[in-house]
Order: sequence, then structure tokens, then C-alpha cells
Amino acid sequence: MSELVTGEAVVLELRPARLPSRALAVLLDLVVAVAVYVAVTVALVASTSSLDDAAQTALTIVTFVLVLVGGPIAVETLSHGRSLGKTACGLRVVRDDGGPIRFRHALVRGLIGVVEILMTFGVIACIASLVSARGRRLGDVFAGTLVVRERVPYSSAGFMPPPPPWLAGRFSGLDLSAVPDDLWLAVRQYLARAAQLDPRVGWAMAERLATDVAARTGAPVPREVPPPAYLAAVLQERQAREVRRAFGRRSAGGNAAPATPEVPVSPAAAAPSAPAPATPPPAPSSDGRTEVSRDVPPDGRPGTGFVPPA
Repeated sequence: MSELVTGEAVVLELRPARLPSRALAVLLDLVVAVAVYVAVTVALVASTSSLDDAAQTALTIVTFVLVLVGGPIAVETLSHGRSLGKTACGLRVVRDDGGPIRFRHALVRGLIGVVEILMTFGVIACIASLVSARGRRLGDVFAGTLVVRERVPYSSAGFMPPPPPWLAGRFSGLDLSAVPDDLWLAVRQYLARAAQLDPRVGWAMAERLATDVAARTGAPVPREVPPPAYLAAVLQERQAREVRRAFGRRSAGGNAAPATPEVPVSPAAAAPSAPAPATPPPAPSSDGRTEVSRDVPPDGRPGTGFVPPA
């Protein structure tokens, strides 16, 4: 079992494909590609019989390159690493970090596959797959890819507990770009197996991992946050960012409520505000002087009950 960590810091417990299954998948792909190549060649020969030998040879070479070289590259790019033979055998091509391949990965695999599969009848590919620890051929080594098995029994051993609810959004401002993938893999493996570890050993491991992550992010671990909760919250924040980057904010956070447009109101249409109640005038005292209440100051504001000393 080989554990791969994706860009979302999710461990893929998938088994690397070995030589028999890969050879069967390549054989199925070659059968389909050769059948398509023969059909296209027959159609071209029938439609270009009036051309000279040089033109027919050029068309044959172009057809060979497009069907037997460009076809597998296009299929692996559009299907994210699953050709017809790999789908039948339950295989898939992924990057070294477990993510889906792109055009450049499929291009390198296809170009090198012409030499190690088509020109040498698969001898170089078989030798490289037998020598490699994970069954990779030369195209996988240069492209940074790996063929893995998708059909594996489900296991709940890798369940990762969620962070506490009071830490939701706590670390949304951290810079997680400097944390390497191997450190995320270590955090993911610790959280998945924390319940199986000795409490003291697990706590020491959590402190060490939290210190390493905090050193890469540039922000210390808050004292009130336990190290295991800190690791779970930071890992969930990274996963949420990758989901938003891959599927957009609408898919990550749900449908946002539409903003209510502001309607301008003309001054004439605005209703006049109600006048403030007038403050009753102070009652005159017996000696003719106006007595000001201590509760209501002269400026009309309510009194605070404080009387300055004489």
C-alpha cells in the first residue's frame, strides 16, 4: 500500500499498479488504437488513390502520429489519466502528489511511450517497471506520474476527525503556501491515527507537527488552542482553499444571497422627519430667578446625576 497526498492534503491509500495489470491495459489500448489506425488508413487510401506515392506516404505518417501518438495523449488529458484499457483494468494515471494529470504529463508519457512501447515492443517499459519500486516506466519517471489502482476495498482506518466548531475560520488569514506536501502528509497521517496512539506520544507528536507548521506559516500556535485541534483546523482551512480554487466560491460556500440593489430616493420624495419634542422652559423661582433643573443641563442633554463639589 502506497499513501499519496494530493494538493488538498488528502491521502490516497491506493496501490501502485504492477506490470501485469499495466501490460493488459496497454494491450487493450493498442488494440483499439491499431484498429482505428487501420480503419483510417484504409479510408485514406481509398480516398487518395489518385495521389502519388510521396503524398500517400506523407499521409500515412501523419495518420500514424495522430492516431497512435496524439490519440492516447488526447484521451489521457481529457479523461484525467483514464484510457479505455486503464478504465477496464481499474487503473488511473496520477501525479506524484496524487493529483490529476494535465496535458504536459500526458504529452511526456506519450512521446517517451513511442520509444519504450511502440519501437521496442514494450521491452524497455517492462524492464523499467520491474526495476522501479512503484512499477513506473520511463515515461512516468520523466513526467512525474504514477499509475495506481482505483478499485481497492474501502477502509475506515483513515478517518480524520474534524476540528472543533469554535475554530471555524480561525486560521483563514494564514499563509499556507510555504508548508511542503510531506509535512501535510505527516499531519494527515497523525490525525487519522491519533486515536490509536498513546496519549503522551500522540501529544508530543502533535506539538512537534504544530511547531513545524507554525514555523512555515510565520504565525505561532495560539496558547489556548491544543496542538491536535490546531492541526485539524489548519488542515481543514487548506482543504477549503483548494476546493474554492478548484470549484469556485459558490461550490465551496453554497449559493450566496444576492445583494439588494440600492434604489436612489429623491429629496422631494423623502418623508420629513418628525420634530424632536421641545424641552419645557424652566419654571421661575420665588425670587424671580430662573431655576435650572439638575437633571436637565442647559444644553438639553440628559443629566448624569453627578454634582460637582462646591
